Amino acid sequence: MHQLQPQPEVKTSLQLNTSSTLNSAEKSNAAQRLQWNDLNTEAQHVDWLILHFNQWFSHLNVQLVRGDFEPEYFPATKDMPARIQFAHGYFNSALHEISHWTIAGEQRRLLPDLGYWYAPDGRSAEQQALFEQVEIKPQAIEWLFAQAFGRKFRVSLDNLTGEGGDGTIFKDNVFVQVQRYFSGEAKLPRDAKYFIEQVCACTRSGKTLQIVEFQREMLD
Repeated sequence: MHQLQPQPEVKTSLQLNTSSTLNSAEKSNAAQRLQWNDLNTEAQHVDWLILHFNQWFSHLNVQLVRGDFEPEYFPATKDMPARIQFAHGYFNSALHEISHWTIAGEQRRLLPDLGYWYAPDGRSAEQQALFEQVEIKPQAIEWLFAQAFGRKFRVSLDNLTGEGGDGTIFKDNVFVQVQRYFSGEAKLPRDAKYFIEQVCACTRSGKTLQIVEFQREMLD
């Protein structure tokens, strides 16, 4: 059996959420009443994800929030928890931004946008190559997240008005990275593993992800 292995070197501070105990209890009770398999719409799925993520990671002083525009990460302040803002209320955008957050270590979580380099749509071939190199691990982890939810995953080159790059090679690299997580050659970030475990407990009756669920042709 191929099991996903955690990445112990990714460490985060264990700051307490600023929400009151009563509010936390109310959120917990509400989360327990929501069953993933009973939800039908994208909006319901997004609400479920926000509620559960914020419950599961409240000990890390971070919240998942909808954004009206582009995704962005805001570090915690003395008055507010860190915020993972995903784009336009899209479920897949939320999974992608969570994947970036799980890869970032304690120091990068103190930086706006996790300290990632980003060039907007319209990148040159050289910029696109760098973008794809940075995106292999996040999109591999996003694929794991999507599979845990039973959702279709699509790789994103995110450069509609620029040099698109070689989608086939990028898909190959994402597929290989997933295989490396299963084999243990690469260590899955701790918070990514925890997120997957929590999701699988709710959506798959605790059944863990298996390597056979990830085939290269699924990315085409």
